[in-house]
Amino acid sequence: MTAHIVHIVHRFDTGGMENGMVNLFNTLSPERYRHTVVALTDFSDFRQRITAQPVAFHALHRAPGHGLGWTVRLWKLLRRLKPDLVHTRNLAALEAQFVAAAAGIRATVHGEHGRDVFDLYGKNWKYNLLRRAARPFVSNYIAVSRDIETWLRLVIRVPPRKLHQIYNGVDSAKFHPREGARPAFAHPESIVFGSVGRMVEVKDYPTLTRAFIQLVHQQPERAARARLVIVGEGPARATCLDLLQAAGLAHLAWLPGERHDILDIMQALDVFVLPSKNEGISNTILEALASGLPVIATAVGGNVELVETGVNGVLVRPGDVAGMAQALLGYLDAPGRIAEHGANARRIAEQRFSIPAMAAAYSAVYEQTLGRK
Repeated sequence: MTAHIVHIVHRFDTGGMENGMVNLFNTLSPERYRHTVVALTDFSDFRQRITAQPVAFHALHRAPGHGLGWTVRLWKLLRRLKPDLVHTRNLAALEAQFVAAAAGIRATVHGEHGRDVFDLYGKNWKYNLLRRAARPFVSNYIAVSRDIETWLRLVIRVPPRKLHQIYNGVDSAKFHPREGARPAFAHPESIVFGSVGRMVEVKDYPTLTRAFIQLVHQQPERAARARLVIVGEGPARATCLDLLQAAGLAHLAWLPGERHDILDIMQALDVFVLPSKNEGISNTILEALASGLPVIATAVGGNVELVETGVNGVLVRPGDVAGMAQALLGYLDAPGRIAEHGANARRIAEQRFSIPAMAAAYSAVYEQTLGRK
C-alpha cells in the first residue's frame, strides 16, 4: 500500500535542505510512497530536479508577521489531501505541526536541518518554547547531524526513542574527481580555492575573502598562482567584490552570482572552503568530498563531523581570518597534500554518505511512524 506523505517547508528554493528532499524523492520507491510538498510561502523551479516521480506542489503565500490566515488555508488543504504522514522541516515550518494535529493527522515527523539564522546556537528561549510546545505532536524527529541530535535531546528534551540522526547523502556518481585538464576559466598551474552557497550572513564569505587578500599580501610571490571562486547570490556578494576591488585583487577572483552548473564548478576547484558561522550538515561539503577536494571549514555544527584536520581538510575557528589564511597557505604549494587529502575525501564520501543509505534510513523512520513493517 502506498503511503501519502505531505512535506511542509517554509519555502522550497535553492538550498541544501531542498537538495536533500530532491534526492529523497528521486530515490524512495514510488510504489511505497507518494509525496506532496506544501510551501508556507512559495516554491521555485528547483522542484524540476525531481525526475523519478510526479510530486505536487502547493504554495500558501504566508505573509510576514503573526497573521493566522495561513493556518486555515493549511488545515483545509490537509483535510483535502488526507496524508498518511506529515513531515515538517526546520523551525519556520514547525507551527504546521499544530495544524496537522487539528486536521486529525497523528503520524508526524519533524526534521532539523540547521538552526535559525537569528539563533545560530539554539538558545533563543521563545523559539525553544515553541519547539517544546510542539514536542507532544511530533511522532519522530530527524536530525541531520550528531550536534543537532544532542541539542534536541538536551535542550528541547526530545525523548531518545523519538530521535533519529540521519546524514544527508551525496551522489558520488554525479560528483566525482576531476579527470583530465581543468576547465578553461583558470590557468592549469593555478591553485583555485572556491566555495558554493548562498551569500548570506551565516555563510560569512567576507571572512574567506579577507583571508584570501591576507594570503596574497603576506606571500605575494607564493600567492601569484592563487585564485578565488565564490559561486552564489546574496547580500554578501557586493561586500566581497568591494573588498577585492579595494585590495586591487579583483582580477584574481571570480564571483559570478548564482549558477546551476555546480558539478562543473567543483571540477574547476582544487580546494573547497566553507567559512560559515554555523552549519547543520553542509551539502556543498559533501559534494566537495565526493569531488575529491580537500575541505577547509569552520569548526562549527556538523562541519566537525565531515572534516578531520590532516585527513581530508582543515578545520579553523569561525571568523578567524588569520587562521583561514594559514589554512589556504598550507595547500598553496603542496600538490601532494591536495592529492592525499582529496583522495581521503572521496573515500569518505563513498563509504559514509551515500544517497541509498540516507533514503533507507528515512524510509525506516517513515515505516516506524506509520506503524508499518
